[in-house]
Amino acid sequence: MMNHTIPHIETRNNKQVLIVEDKPFILLAGEVHNSDSSSPKYMEEIWDIAGQLGMNTLLLPATWEMIEPEEGCFNFEVPTELINQARERGMRIVFLWFGSWKNAECMYAPGWVKQDLKQFPRAQIEKGKNKAGRAISPSLPVKIPYTTLSYLGEETVKADAKAFAAFMSFLKTYDEEQQTVIAVQVENETGLLGASREVSDAADAAFEAAVPEAFASYMRSHTETMTEEIREAVLSGKEQGSWKEVFGDCADEIFSAYYVSKFVNTVAEAGKKVYPLPMAANCWLDKGDKPGTYPTGGPISKVHEVWDFCAPNIDVYCPDIYVPQFKEVCDEYTRRGNALFIPESATHGYAAPRLCYTVGHYHAMCYSPFGFDDIGKPFTAVQAFLFGMDVTDPALKTPQNFEEYAAYGQILKEMMPMLAEAYGTDCLQAVSAETDSPAPAADGNPFGALPATMNFGSFSVSVTFKSPVNPRSDGACLCLKVSDNECWVVGNACGISLNSANPDVPNLDFLEVTEGCFEKGRWIPGRRLNGDEAAQMSMSSPSVWHIRFFTYE
Repeated sequence: MMNHTIPHIETRNNKQVLIVEDKPFILLAGEVHNSDSSSPKYMEEIWDIAGQLGMNTLLLPATWEMIEPEEGCFNFEVPTELINQARERGMRIVFLWFGSWKNAECMYAPGWVKQDLKQFPRAQIEKGKNKAGRAISPSLPVKIPYTTLSYLGEETVKADAKAFAAFMSFLKTYDEEQQTVIAVQVENETGLLGASREVSDAADAAFEAAVPEAFASYMRSHTETMTEEIREAVLSGKEQGSWKEVFGDCADEIFSAYYVSKFVNTVAEAGKKVYPLPMAANCWLDKGDKPGTYPTGGPISKVHEVWDFCAPNIDVYCPDIYVPQFKEVCDEYTRRGNALFIPESATHGYAAPRLCYTVGHYHAMCYSPFGFDDIGKPFTAVQAFLFGMDVTDPALKTPQNFEEYAAYGQILKEMMPMLAEAYGTDCLQAVSAETDSPAPAADGNPFGALPATMNFGSFSVSVTFKSPVNPRSDGACLCLKVSDNECWVVGNACGISLNSANPDVPNLDFLEVTEGCFEKGRWIPGRRLNGDEAAQMSMSSPSVWHIRFFTYE
């Protein structure tokens, strides 16, 4: 008999954390390429790579077309085998439900859905056309064919919800006792490409109809958390009327977000009634572009209030980050107090530092490079710009070193229980070269620049990244405070110094600095660092140190 609750999200220390087997859990994860999980045989090698990288969880597509190939006939053979593979390796799974949407298209809907355009209508981005060209870039006069299911399709959402409920029922029956599957993503990068809203006759009629009063009232009472664009539109519009009258220039996008989020919520609700695992919704970032160049209606930051109202069964909104503005995106997705859950990120040279940084700084629920088996390989997916990646990002020129990611991953995996317990407290902090530039010295002396600093009340940890003695610009450092005179430090490509933060006892000396490793949760000491190594404390490869010190007058 199961003697613990099913996985769920709790607020601890004012922070949303994932609870698995009644303990905080960090998803040190990787997402596979879209087609990999369709073949358990193919997945054997992928699981092995994940193990080498220190991952404890994989994000795996579960596709509607394979689970319900014929209407009403369900097949769970593939997810059964995937769960068994995870169990054999002591790993967890987050399944990604590729139902009506995947990258704002309907490619994973079953054939019986795709072929019945009357019962399951397509979205129209041009009046009367079920498939039309969408621009791939505002600067390129090129269009590619595009089609997807309509977010207004009543029979579509019923069929999708029915299939998802059947999938969740299978998970409950097969896995509730062992809890290999700890969360589910509902759909993938939902929304509409090529237009800011659907333009079918049915969509036009809905757009001209009155905005539901409860929704309009909710939006007007939640302006304090809105982005400036949406706030201005809400406050300048009428309290009642058509979508255009109430929301002005943002009406199209809010209309799309309203119907997309209601659709997703219906699917999620059907699954939660059967087996209420945590449920997430991910998004293709808007990058400041116009609606339609990204999937309009998906859970991007500026429509989170819409999703909050329409999709209460979604527990966390997740940015897929393929842009250089990593910190800015993370800040935006956590500013309302939400957990940071990154299901997809690039595998370039910042992948490992970002893993360390998101765990230590944002206390992330999940960090997951997409196509993680490509770590160490040059970036070659030139078609990725079609799906929201900024292929001009200079970081893509440098692949993430496989061994470095694996070293970070193994360290954090072994430390995960103690790190997770510190979530929501100031005892766990991190800085990185990408996000924390040193403050330049007034005289321009590079040796006088003020380093990034983590403050722990009684002491501080200063971290030097790119400098005359350290040319690398991909360093990261995480510190976990144990007490006022003890801490753990994890880092790479950086120099560190500890200082007293108490003016009454301004001096700090070390009692012990030990490098080592964790094995099955047990600390295995290595070298005791002293002399030259303690005089200039430098981490030239991913390392973990245990430090004890004292302060005095």
